[in-house]
Amino acid sequence: MPKSEAPLLQLQSYLPEGSFDEVLQYLQHYKVQLTITRQRQSILGDYRHAYDGKGHRISVNGNLNKYAFLITLLHELAHLFTYERFSHRVMAHGAEWKNEFSKILAKFLLKKVFPTDIEKALMRTLQNPAASSCGDEKLLRVLHNYDVKKEGIHLVEQVSEGGLFSIKGGRIFKRGEKVRKRYKCVEVKTGKLYLFSPVYEVVVL
Repeated sequence: MPKSEAPLLQLQSYLPEGSFDEVLQYLQHYKVQLTITRQRQSILGDYRHAYDGKGHRISVNGNLNKYAFLITLLHELAHLFTYERFSHRVMAHGAEWKNEFSKILAKFLLKKVFPTDIEKALMRTLQNPAASSCGDEKLLRVLHNYDVKKEGIHLVEQVSEGGLFSIKGGRIFKRGEKVRKRYKCVEVKTGKLYLFSPVYEVVVL
């Protein structure tokens, strides 16, 4: 099974010190079913609203470091708060969601549960939160510093131009030049061109 429901007391091991009690209050108050998933490349977390007798459901990738896990969980809780207030009447990542995410993020910033560099990145995020958990590249770059280092794993921006790297599934690419916010990379086998985020994790060959 790719997902497993997280016993709430075990959740403490996924969170930074000083954040568990308040997170637990939110989850219990809104009767959230929280699941911890395996790594997903395209998303870090997900929210599904309550319906047909089922409660709110949130999933978060279990491979995230503690700070990334908390930020992702707060991102999804902000979706819950937005749904409670507006149902389907607003855009998923519109002004209402941004307001809810900024408010809950500010609460945890006041608790001083984040290191200084993450705190600074989050202060910028407060002004205009990214729609995707993977969308704030500056924040992801800082959070990457707190990941458990895995041999051979680098960010695309750390691969030298012309260097080769592989992604999950074994596909091999050659890194090209940066175009605006993405890197042009050619798949070696097919010759097809793809654009990669600078903070996408790859295996350097």
